[in-house]
Amino acid sequence: MLRIEDLQVKIGDHEVLKHIDLEIKQGETHILFGPNGSGKTTLLMTVMGYPQYTVTAGNIFFKGEDITNLPLNERAKMGIGMSYQRPPTIHGLKTRQMVEICAREKIDVADLAGKVNFTDFLERDINAGFSGGEIKRSELLQLMAQDPDLLLFDEPESGVDLENIALIGNSISRLLQRDFHVDPEMTQKQKKLARTKMGLIITHTGFILDYVTADRGQVLYDGVMSCKSNPQEIFNCIKKMGYEECVRCSN
Repeated sequence: MLRIEDLQVKIGDHEVLKHIDLEIKQGETHILFGPNGSGKTTLLMTVMGYPQYTVTAGNIFFKGEDITNLPLNERAKMGIGMSYQRPPTIHGLKTRQMVEICAREKIDVADLAGKVNFTDFLERDINAGFSGGEIKRSELLQLMAQDPDLLLFDEPESGVDLENIALIGNSISRLLQRDFHVDPEMTQKQKKLARTKMGLIITHTGFILDYVTADRGQVLYDGVMSCKSNPQEIFNCIKKMGYEECVRCSN
């Protein structure tokens, strides 16, 4: 569903991503670790299609189509959605209006907002005076309305207090179809086959791993992808030895 081949990306004259290869199959969720400045957000923004991130080599395929040069709005229509680490404040645009714009079809905005405890914020301007946790819930509400096939999350725990992290983590799990409370007797194989959504999640703290079961973890270090393994094992390695030693050992 998402395939990245030998991707190289510059911002201005600075090369940020070097020979990136990544494949996320239908129903899979991947966790991406890496220190600040390693290129994690650049990768997500490039997949989303922001023009300031210049692809100098390689290709991005989504649903079998080469989207390397496709504009951002067309990628969104194809089913790619993103939750940003620091989304902007938009004065003059109400949260309710934004959710309606995101929706593929007519929805009950209030009912959807209730799922992330956000009903009281619908008539407020986008992110105006919102706390970190409120901004994340606003982002999740917009993604729920869009209902994309590929969901990109840039540090969903960033700026979120302990009261909100469980709500946000569980909401992400539902968006990625990682929870199957309706039929707890489903086997792991049945659950995997039932999923259609794909996810790529950036995390620094690792808190999201308490709420979202991921299929694979990877480390992006100095613009290079490495350490493909179980997400929890990678995170434990990083905590014990740090990024540089973890990457050295994997190579």
